Amino acid sequence: MEIGAPQQTYRVTVRGRFHQLDDAARRFLVTSQADHDIFRSSFTQEGTFTYDSRIDFFNFRYEVRASGASAQDDAMAHAIEEAEAFLRTMKIGHRDLRAAAMDMSAMWDRAER
Repeated sequence: MEIGAPQQTYRVTVRGRFHQLDDAARRFLVTSQADHDIFRSSFTQEGTFTYDSRIDFFNFRYEVRASGASAQDDAMAHAIEEAEAFLRTMKIGHRDLRAAAMDMSAMWDRAER
């Protein structure tokens, strides 16, 4: 992040697949699914974890602020690190993490014009 560079706000979605879930992780996901429904999610700094009842794919939604020439890449890398930390802490097996980001600052600037 560059000092003095304007901050941009990104909405970052991290997607992945569940992988090699043990019984405890699967039980947690099944019993908690209603709390992680896509319709209850939003973009937050802490991230919102969502998945459906098939327990196959998941996503996280993050709002990340970054600045500098590589702000978008930095925002996506930060979101992936956060998702990995959550999944590791919760002992949820996963694979195929990827991120996509939208620069909301640019979108808001265009809307104001």
